[in-house]
Amino acid sequence: MSNEAMDGEKPAGWRGSRELWLDAAKEAFVEGGLEAVKIQPLGARLNLSRTSFYWFFKDRKALLAALLEHWEARNTGAIQASCAAYSETLPEAVLSLIAVFLDPRAFEPRFDFAVRGWAHADEAVAARVHAADEARLTAIRQMFARFGLAASEADVRARTVYLTQMGYVSMQVQETLDVRLARIEDYVAIFSGQRAAPRELARFRARFELVSEA
Repeated sequence: MSNEAMDGEKPAGWRGSRELWLDAAKEAFVEGGLEAVKIQPLGARLNLSRTSFYWFFKDRKALLAALLEHWEARNTGAIQASCAAYSETLPEAVLSLIAVFLDPRAFEPRFDFAVRGWAHADEAVAARVHAADEARLTAIRQMFARFGLAASEADVRARTVYLTQMGYVSMQVQETLDVRLARIEDYVAIFSGQRAAPRELARFRARFELVSEA
């Protein structure tokens, strides 16, 4: 990209980028549902011509497929990466997993909610959502198993964590981060069967710039 473009000036013939169109589609989708993801309105939103779209996507169907792939890579990928990351203790691993759901840079709850709404009207999307849920649960089960839990206990604890966190998404729970964080210590104790050490909780709070005064 030229310096002129980087400075915010669109050079003649500028078509945007695949990422730009995809981000605009995601924003429209989250705000207005599947019907809001249409080429002409997206072009108007980006101040780009309709023909620019076809440099990056074959058609609207291809854009929707890319949107679904982006959701899988973003939201499911964030959970899988957290579960696979090194943690010294089980409570620390659970804290790291919870942190994913609290950080919109890692996991986008409104995006997840919108995709699940889409799945109600599309069997193929519903199958993808089901597969994503299974992949997420598998990653969480494996995380628990890594700390020596039996398969049956790892499964139940994984479901307890995941279904609780997804309950926040599906019910669109509105609560401040302070309120959510105040429950974290007990959530971890329930999810893992162990209490997190003070230093682990302090590191967790520091991630959200809310270091405990204790």
